[in-house]
Amino acid sequence: MPFRKTLSNAMLPFTVVSWMVLLISTLLHTSSAVASRFGQSPEWVTLVAQAAFAAGVFIYQRSQPETLRGTDFVGLLRRLVLGPGLLASVCVGLHLLERLIQYKLPTDSKVFFSVIYTVNLGLFVVLLAYTTYSWRCLVLFRSTQRLRREWELFEVLLGATLLFRLLNWAPPAPIAYAIVSGLALYGVYLSGNQKWVAYLNRRQKWEVVFLQLALLLCMGVFVVYFLRIEHDPKLVAPAPQHAFLLLTVFFAAFYSLTGLLVTFFNLPTAGVFEQKREEILSLQRLTQLIQKGQTEEEVYSMLFDSAIQTVDADAAWLDVDESDTYRGQHYNISIDQSNAIRALLADYNLGHIEYLNNDLTNSTGFRALELPFGSLIVMPLRSSKRQYGSLYMLKEQRQGFDRENLGILQTFTSQTILSIENLQLVAASIQNERVKEELKIASSVQESLIPKDLPIDNWFEISSHALAAKEVGGDFYDFLHLPGQRLAILIGDVSGKGITAAFHMAQMKGIFHALMQENPLARDEREKFLAPSKFMSQANRALVHCLERSSFITAALYIIDYENGGFVFARAGHCHTLYYHSIKEEVSYFRTAGLGLGIIRNDSYEKHIKNQFYDYNPGDVMVIYTDGIVEARGANKEEYGEERLKKMLELAYYLEADEIKQRILADLAEFSRGQPIHDDQTLLVIKFRAAQPDSLS
Repeated sequence: MPFRKTLSNAMLPFTVVSWMVLLISTLLHTSSAVASRFGQSPEWVTLVAQAAFAAGVFIYQRSQPETLRGTDFVGLLRRLVLGPGLLASVCVGLHLLERLIQYKLPTDSKVFFSVIYTVNLGLFVVLLAYTTYSWRCLVLFRSTQRLRREWELFEVLLGATLLFRLLNWAPPAPIAYAIVSGLALYGVYLSGNQKWVAYLNRRQKWEVVFLQLALLLCMGVFVVYFLRIEHDPKLVAPAPQHAFLLLTVFFAAFYSLTGLLVTFFNLPTAGVFEQKREEILSLQRLTQLIQKGQTEEEVYSMLFDSAIQTVDADAAWLDVDESDTYRGQHYNISIDQSNAIRALLADYNLGHIEYLNNDLTNSTGFRALELPFGSLIVMPLRSSKRQYGSLYMLKEQRQGFDRENLGILQTFTSQTILSIENLQLVAASIQNERVKEELKIASSVQESLIPKDLPIDNWFEISSHALAAKEVGGDFYDFLHLPGQRLAILIGDVSGKGITAAFHMAQMKGIFHALMQENPLARDEREKFLAPSKFMSQANRALVHCLERSSFITAALYIIDYENGGFVFARAGHCHTLYYHSIKEEVSYFRTAGLGLGIIRNDSYEKHIKNQFYDYNPGDVMVIYTDGIVEARGANKEEYGEERLKKMLELAYYLEADEIKQRILADLAEFSRGQPIHDDQTLLVIKFRAAQPDSLS
């Protein structure tokens, strides 16, 4: 933050100046020559300078970034020991140097003594500030907002108590003892927040114990130094100064001692925490496998390895259902032994349930197997829909497993099944995307098979409509011009939907074009093309080799002869043709016999298909459709039906072909409003023009 940076920049020169004032004030008290020339400073100047220096050091350290980097607690303590250790070494070195000079030069070394004392005082205050705010990082590690506010209050109370003690202001003894005792108890309460210790493994805890002992030793060096020189005649420091230093080191050392004790007493539980940590890491590794896109085999292997490591099993094996390609694996157990245990559990109907037995040697059935194991856990791998297999864990000693191991394995297997099912969902999603892409291609191919340009002629007008219930439908229609001013119209419906139906539709289109081609060897004009019934017979024979037994095709073929003013058609199980007769002014259905293609797969099929001839008149209307039109559902699940379609033609016959089609589709949409399309819909409207070319000639 900008304020913190500004405060840090301001405190550093302030602290240096305060220490220089403290040093000068001390020299004025120790050197008579200096005092006679400049005068002796009042004692309060020394105390204020020391208070300002101590406050400046603490505030400067408070404004620095936290020294804890992530969860590197050992690194923080290591840096803490190296810093104070260096300061303590300097303190000892300066003290020994002062003693050596005093021994070599038995003169008045009061000035040199005071300088050394002031330097050590500064080093000690720096040590206490650095130590205090390092402890602050540990106390507030993952703490609540309330604990942070309590620590800030502790800082204010401790600072006020120390400064008042330094300035030799104190309430009566009972009140002073109560304040110090209350502050000490408050410090004990805060010192109990040692969450960071739980994140250390056994090796790290031992290292932390030695680091905290080293830190206490560094503080002890300073304490011993100040206690030894407290009554030295050369010391000119005010009396409150020593009380301030000792009270400060008490609070700094107290947390170190508390941390040491908490860490030391946590050593016996280090193994348990490490086990928990390993369980968490194993669970994390299991969950990460699915994110990395691994295979089911790798997920099973990860479960197997993690389970053995976590429960410290002496032997284990994993069974996976035969429907999977992965068959499991074994660890420190033979196939014969695993088969014997599996068979015994199956005899007692225990093969696919959670099972814990900590006394195999004294259990009926297991005793006869003479196994080298005393404990067994069976953990099934199952979801709400299916059984994936079972995990078996064994230990040599009796009472080797507990309920906690059972809970761990439950978590592991649950996560494994979740990962397996996620992998299967991903695979299914990929497959669905592939199918969608194939459907898109099939839909594009099918769309290309449906005629875009309708026949245009002076004899009639045609309008068409096609709507698939799914991406790919089974309805089709096609046109083919024949010799002698004739037009062949084919409409059909393949049973089923999807790619298979589209494939059979393409086959039918190919058969239509192949069989209806002009025959150059024909003896007369009428034999140059197949009659509708003959076409259906040959198409049935061709489809027998490629149409599934459960599939069939309904179709109708119309051949319109313009010159003779008539048409011939055959119906292979398709919907009846709706027709408006302009002379009779009536609408009716051509109800002719006919059997779908592929239902009878021999030469007898020809007996079930007949040609029907009809002479049309100018103004006649023919409506050809698939069953998706008449079987469309309404709100009450009733069908649109042939009768309603007939009534629509009775109302719209006088319109052009496209307008008739639009009227029918509008009525169909109104009827089935809100209902899904359950079958493909195809509609052809053919209207013979009122003015035929022959009549104009």
